Amino acid sequence: MQHVTERERMCPPAALDVSGVSHSYGQKQALTEVSFSITPGLFTVLLGLNGAGKTTLFSLISHLYNTRHGSIRIFGHDISRRSGEALRRLGIVFQARTLDLDLSVYQNLSYHASLHGIGRRAARVRIANLLAQVDMTNRLNDKARSLSGGQMRRIEIARALLHRPPLLLLDEATVGLDIQSRAEILAIIRGLVATDGTSVLWATHLIDEVEDEDQVVVLDRGKVVANGRVDDVVRSAGAISIHQAFAALAGLVPVQADKGSAI
Repeated sequence: MQHVTERERMCPPAALDVSGVSHSYGQKQALTEVSFSITPGLFTVLLGLNGAGKTTLFSLISHLYNTRHGSIRIFGHDISRRSGEALRRLGIVFQARTLDLDLSVYQNLSYHASLHGIGRRAARVRIANLLAQVDMTNRLNDKARSLSGGQMRRIEIARALLHRPPLLLLDEATVGLDIQSRAEILAIIRGLVATDGTSVLWATHLIDEVEDEDQVVVLDRGKVVANGRVDDVVRSAGAISIHQAFAALAGLVPVQADKGSAI
């Protein structure tokens, strides 16, 4: 059992704290002094166009890339100095499909459970509970290649939750899905926040996935250009909607010229 200090009990650390993070690929600067934090138990949207740096940031948070400039902490644990403690608190769903197509749903999940040191008996129980949560119980023994794109996403979400992480990151989780599948995936994730208190960072370029009560971090060309509640971001951009604010912040159109409501 971890010791919790009085200070930590009174002032719990952020679910995710990104401070002054920069990253480059050779001469190409991908992220510049990116800073923001996520309050535990909230749904936060990382909003940015394709190429804004969202996937690079996720690769740093998940420790696929080393953080050389700045710091990243997950519930107070530095990803560079205490990567094991940090990553145990993190579940992640990447944009690219990552299931083994030749394995069954159960085999995919049980293999991942073993990587986290979860015993077979406990794994069976967790897998059953999570498949029920994502409404995929009836596909337990089916090969992953037989699933639709939306069904694969559900299994990837269940897999990310197997070790019960308090922080869940999803990178463009609805890309390529139809409208109904997109809505169902979003409903599952928002349900985790509402019922389990899971902290979520949801990366997307789709403005219609943002709701009024969300926290929003707008990333543009590797820089944070807005950060706060939706109404605060809209107000600071001098806009009348998050659609209009995002268009202006991403440099698509001047605020005054955008009278529409969709990107």
